[in-house]
Amino acid sequence: MASGRNTIDMTEGSIWRHLVGFAAPMLIGLLFQQLYNTVDSLVVGNYVSKQALGAVGSTGVIINTLVGFFSGLSTGAGVVIARAFGAHDRNAVHRAVHTTMAATLVLCVILTTVATLLIPPLLGLMKMPEDMYGEALTYLEIYFWGVSGMMLYNMGAGILRAVGDSRRPLYFLVFSAIVNTIGDLIFVLVFKMGVAGVAWATVLSQALSAILVLYVLMKTDDSYKLQPAKLRFHGSTLKMIIRFGLPTAFQTGITSFSNVFVQGYINVFGTECAAGWTIYGKLDQFTMLPLQGLSMANSTFVGQNLGAGNIERAKRGVRTTLLLAISSTLVLMLPLLVFRRELLSMFNSDPGVLDFGQMFVLWITPFYVFCCVNDTLGGSLRGAGEATASMACCLGSFVVSRQIYLYVVSLFTHDALVTGMGYPLGWVLCSIAMTLCWKLIPWEKKQAALRQSV
Repeated sequence: MASGRNTIDMTEGSIWRHLVGFAAPMLIGLLFQQLYNTVDSLVVGNYVSKQALGAVGSTGVIINTLVGFFSGLSTGAGVVIARAFGAHDRNAVHRAVHTTMAATLVLCVILTTVATLLIPPLLGLMKMPEDMYGEALTYLEIYFWGVSGMMLYNMGAGILRAVGDSRRPLYFLVFSAIVNTIGDLIFVLVFKMGVAGVAWATVLSQALSAILVLYVLMKTDDSYKLQPAKLRFHGSTLKMIIRFGLPTAFQTGITSFSNVFVQGYINVFGTECAAGWTIYGKLDQFTMLPLQGLSMANSTFVGQNLGAGNIERAKRGVRTTLLLAISSTLVLMLPLLVFRRELLSMFNSDPGVLDFGQMFVLWITPFYVFCCVNDTLGGSLRGAGEATASMACCLGSFVVSRQIYLYVVSLFTHDALVTGMGYPLGWVLCSIAMTLCWKLIPWEKKQAALRQSV
């Protein structure tokens, strides 16, 4: 199966050039995707109130909880499609694409219904401050009524990336991010809609990005062409998607759900701490973008090379990815630490909010190097068919250990920094566990199984 003009066959050629070339447009895409919620926070933090800033920022953990499960399944679909593409099996690619999109449509209905019902109890679990509750409720209700656009875009873009096309998802993200920014400003500054305005701007921009990616999938002549009349569940393909994706779905969903409780521990320190945690999180997410882009590139690289039966090349790709991830993260950490107050003040100028934000940046940022290990090896384990091992590492570190830590420290101290340090603790533990799992994979026994799994 020859690669099309917009696809990349990573089973031959320079490893680092494939990784960097594939990650670069995805990095820019992630940057614009991150602008969705960041622009929302910038607008409400500067033109509405610190309560609105805290409300919009705090809702991120709820959104990640309910969307995370779907994202895990999409990871499984990406692995299946990448392997089929790497093995040059057109029929397998066709089955995987149509099974994936059929499942996405069903999940759109389920997630919209479940999410809207769970919003009030989840806000209660987060111990949302009373002066933030109403705006958080408004933002989430609007967001989840329009969540189908986000789901369709993410799955469609995942299909394109699995076959090596990271450029067109980027173009669509740039367009929708611009629409979101303009919408935020119009709805908030002109129509005075407050938090509801930024939510509607996000829903509109995500719907447009979904339309664009679906159009591309339906108009291509390549093996991943989407034909609505052929949408159906292919049993064996669906089983593979579930086998690769379900552990990641549980891992992502449960980890994100545990962060609802973490946010609850943060919220007890008041609105200023909640807002400070929010703006620290925005800078944190931007610093992690190169790592995420490289990790996604590595997942496609590993999937294609395992599909082609080239295990040694896949392992070399993992080592190259880890080196690139650590280097890029260290480069970004320095200006974040030096100019932390100036960067944080872009979101809000309240002195109390800035003090909390600076504290979190100063103490947590140095631990980002462990995230490089986690993201690189986690994606590699999933691509190697060891999604259960990756899930166990993450749940044990990010959920069990972190929740035990937070509960214990809450009994002996009332300190926001001590509470926030539960995050780097989980990163360190997960790095140790991921490294052990990666080293223990029985590669020789996997050789034949990997070739037959497409």
